[in-house]
Amino acid sequence: MFTFSEKSLRYQEQLSAFMDEHIYPREKEYEEQLNAAEDRFSYLPIMEELKSKAKAVGLWNLFIPPSLAEFSEHGGLSNLDYAPLAETMGRVLWSPEVFNCNAPDTGNMEVFMKYATPAQRDQWLIPLLNGDIRSSYAMTEPQVASSDATNIELGIKQEGDEWVLNGRKWFITGAPYERCRIFIVMGKSDPDNPNRHQQQTQVLVPRDTPGLEVIRPLTTLGYDDAPIGHAELRFDNVRVPLANVLLGEGRGFEIAQGRLGPGRIHHCMRLIGSAQRALELACRRVTTRTTFGRELSQHQSVREDIAKSFSEIEMMRLLVLKTCQRMDEVGAKAAMELIAASKTSVPVMAQIIIDRCMQMHGAGGLTADYPMAEAFNYARWCRQADGPDQVHLMALGKQIIRRYSES
Repeated sequence: MFTFSEKSLRYQEQLSAFMDEHIYPREKEYEEQLNAAEDRFSYLPIMEELKSKAKAVGLWNLFIPPSLAEFSEHGGLSNLDYAPLAETMGRVLWSPEVFNCNAPDTGNMEVFMKYATPAQRDQWLIPLLNGDIRSSYAMTEPQVASSDATNIELGIKQEGDEWVLNGRKWFITGAPYERCRIFIVMGKSDPDNPNRHQQQTQVLVPRDTPGLEVIRPLTTLGYDDAPIGHAELRFDNVRVPLANVLLGEGRGFEIAQGRLGPGRIHHCMRLIGSAQRALELACRRVTTRTTFGRELSQHQSVREDIAKSFSEIEMMRLLVLKTCQRMDEVGAKAAMELIAASKTSVPVMAQIIIDRCMQMHGAGGLTADYPMAEAFNYARWCRQADGPDQVHLMALGKQIIRRYSES
């Protein structure tokens, strides 16, 4: 059994109460403000209000692990302690931003904490920790299979005292958002290096840099994920100072690997919350609808689907908690087997559970009247985000075969 710290238990109670008081009752208002906005990727007044309330009660930057606790008065939670909090936030997909715990900013803030210079932290990390600005992480490209990160082609060349960037990126989360002010961009600075993992460099590109163009927002299964969104970008002779490099030339792949591990498991945590809420809504639904002379809840097939969904959520939760505990004990790199197992299992299982719950809601389950359709979309794109299933399964299978064939 997993034991949470007193700090985590206190945060769990506070967060659940905050969700009950401020988030669930205002979901409709949030959607109304979003749909009424002249620009769907603009900052919503309700978000500013809710962020102020969350910060005032200390529900802020909860994702920050103990090893990085020096950067914020809040957080300081282990992966295991943070998991139930992220699960609760995952019940309403836009709520993580209220607590400054939304992707991609959590991962980007960790990048700044781990790899940035003091000057870079002062300029970008502090306003990110305060929730004053947002950020993007630009790695995926449209013209290459970016599941192999060494394939990326965006050029980063040194000219005098500047880096010059040329190329394209897409599905860059947060890029269309009005408050996005900084891009962490990964490109190829040394394409002829015989070590394929030292060809890449990451540099910081402010949004207003000449030559950086947000071409268009992109959708996933028709959802634009506004206001944060995803976008296609073009870099046309974008110039930034040499001081904008992160960690050092040729160390981009190293940063990427350090960033993605925790982010993958954060998505899994939130997906459990999405699936759990879908199950709860389905249980209420089947006791209020009648077919063929009896409640839906009396039909055997409905009961079986409810039972399977409950069991699968418990399995997901246990796997994620075990993964978190392992990460706390040995670090993300040494826990990659369990991270890969979670990354490839939880989104698929959540997708199946949410689909069942949509079905129990009839045609209404497909609409925005309920959260399931958007949650289904979230589960589906998580199977691509931070690396597609096939890449993680290939790596995990290789490790498992080696372990047992050599024993």
